[in-house]
Amino acid sequence: MVRKHALISAIVGLSTSTGVLARSYNGQAACTAAAISQPSLFGAEIQSLTVEEVRNRTVPSNGNAFPSNLTVSYCGVNISYTHTGWNDLINVEVWLPLDTWNGRFQGTGGGGWQMSSGAPALASAVDEGYSAARTDGGHPDATASVASASNWALLSPGNINFPLLQDFAAVALSDMAILGKSITKSYYGQKPEYSYWTGCSTGGRQGMMLAQRYPDLYDGILAKAPAINWDSFVVTEYWPQLVMNTLGAYPPPCEIEAFTQAAVAACDELDGLKDGVISDANACAFDPYSIVGKSFSCNGTDESIFTREGAAVVEAAWVGPVDASGKKEWYGLNKDASLAGIANTVVAAANFSARGAPFAISAEYIKYFLTRDPALDLRNITGEDFFRLLQHSRNQFSSIIGTADPDLSLFKSHGGKIITWHGLADELIFPNGTEDYYKRVMAQVADVQDFYRIFEAPGVGHCSGGAGPQPRDDLKALVEWVENGVAPDTLPVVNTTLNGAEPGPGEELPRRKICAWPKKQRYNGGDPLVADSFDCV
Repeated sequence: MVRKHALISAIVGLSTSTGVLARSYNGQAACTAAAISQPSLFGAEIQSLTVEEVRNRTVPSNGNAFPSNLTVSYCGVNISYTHTGWNDLINVEVWLPLDTWNGRFQGTGGGGWQMSSGAPALASAVDEGYSAARTDGGHPDATASVASASNWALLSPGNINFPLLQDFAAVALSDMAILGKSITKSYYGQKPEYSYWTGCSTGGRQGMMLAQRYPDLYDGILAKAPAINWDSFVVTEYWPQLVMNTLGAYPPPCEIEAFTQAAVAACDELDGLKDGVISDANACAFDPYSIVGKSFSCNGTDESIFTREGAAVVEAAWVGPVDASGKKEWYGLNKDASLAGIANTVVAAANFSARGAPFAISAEYIKYFLTRDPALDLRNITGEDFFRLLQHSRNQFSSIIGTADPDLSLFKSHGGKIITWHGLADELIFPNGTEDYYKRVMAQVADVQDFYRIFEAPGVGHCSGGAGPQPRDDLKALVEWVENGVAPDTLPVVNTTLNGAEPGPGEELPRRKICAWPKKQRYNGGDPLVADSFDCV
């Protein structure tokens, strides 16, 4: 049942626990627009505030990130506002548990060009007792182009919409925290005891941007597979496509996948256990050219031969962009990562001709932000063009959206904590870029492991998926660190299936642990289904 209350519109002047316990608050307001104070936001005008009480709403699952249907009851508050002179309109949604608040606030992140992960992220937070918020950053996710920047990137031909880019990159994230915590205080009669951020991919980048630029807004940040180094990695995602175009060859997806499987077969047991996972990616020296001329099968039937062109494309994806002088400009993917994202090809139904299929975010970034030409045929980009565009991206956009500032000293002095985990089989964001950033933080800030730890998850894809066991209870580990001072040396990971199938009655899923960098997971010879059979070395 939903009871919707009156709309209030106003222009506002410019101004400036340890356990998870469900409890009532003496100052808790009614879930009505009249009872909740309108927030103020410096530099912005509140356009509207609506309130509705929602009971027993079932929110469907959303893939591996939010795998369960949840039924939640909450007070929903929606705020629309604009930054004076920016001509934007941003919507923030806050969900407040009706009677199970744990005293904490949670900001939730998005993915791709999306600023939020929608209702599943809010429901997951509310189900755990958090008040939670999300933002659309000024491009509402009710549109069909939610995963695209094409409807907002350019103000006019050749002119980037810098206000909305700033909103997407950073500004709307700060706004959401300020508004979300203000609404939380107004409803419960007291401010949150602790504030946490959770997100993966773009959501991970958002978390790191908050730590870098707004260090006092969150006590704990869970930044998974973060899309940091944006100005470098998004351009790099196009590199295998450029190699295809240069060669005039477009290997079929089954050949590319066969190269990946050959690499896994060659390097799987380097950790002492045959499990379809490459645990030590840096130790895998498999050369794709070593199997050129050998046969493989597509779909288990048609036999084909590994080609030199296929090996060149795979090598490009694994090594990353190397310029004419031999300088390596960014990283590549690990050898057990699927290459279907950045080295994909398709065959035209009309004439059966093959062509490259670039990853959409990379293609849009090059078209709309780097060249400002939506009609650009990416196949005409030369190697010289590529490295010029990469440098242009770094020059113009690193300060806006690069999210790679290693100076986290203010976040550290605030007492904040960060946990990052990154799947080593991530198919879209290069894990070595995350490690590179961490090393730069270590060079800038003393005693980094006292407040910031990264974990590498063997066999895990982008945010989820892959052959490896999936991280679990990462937010609980962060809360324990922030509120009780217990720093995590490992994070639990759990297989999603048992020998490829759902577990039966009484059967438990295999469990392992991943290690705080620089340590790596190493099999010690015990039962591979038990976490104690793996050490951190």
